[in-house]
Amino acid sequence: MKAPIFITYFGLITVSSAFAQIGYQKDSLQIKVYTKIEYINRNVKNIKVDTIFCDYCSSNQIKMIKEEAMRRTYLARNDKGIKLINGIYRHALYIRISKKDFLEMNEENDNKND
Repeated sequence: MKAPIFITYFGLITVSSAFAQIGYQKDSLQIKVYTKIEYINRNVKNIKVDTIFCDYCSSNQIKMIKEEAMRRTYLARNDKGIKLINGIYRHALYIRISKKDFLEMNEENDNKND
């Protein structure tokens, strides 16, 4: 299904973004990941991936999801709602991966073993 195109009064062409979001669920996977950020005196001491909720992932896929979760948590470590004076912040992430890319992550591991 193509997204409808609307022509505005000034002759500009705009595409409705609501229609662009309809099919993402059939083309991608969403994986939930828990990470922990340990703060001491408002400084990050440690970032750790706690849990990856993926029962069907290979070891290479889990490794790559873990790397992405670490990267996202590192980028969010100083956000206003996350940063603590002292303590551990538990961060929940939803990582969306296209099914095609997810399969390629597994194939990369198979190619390295050959």
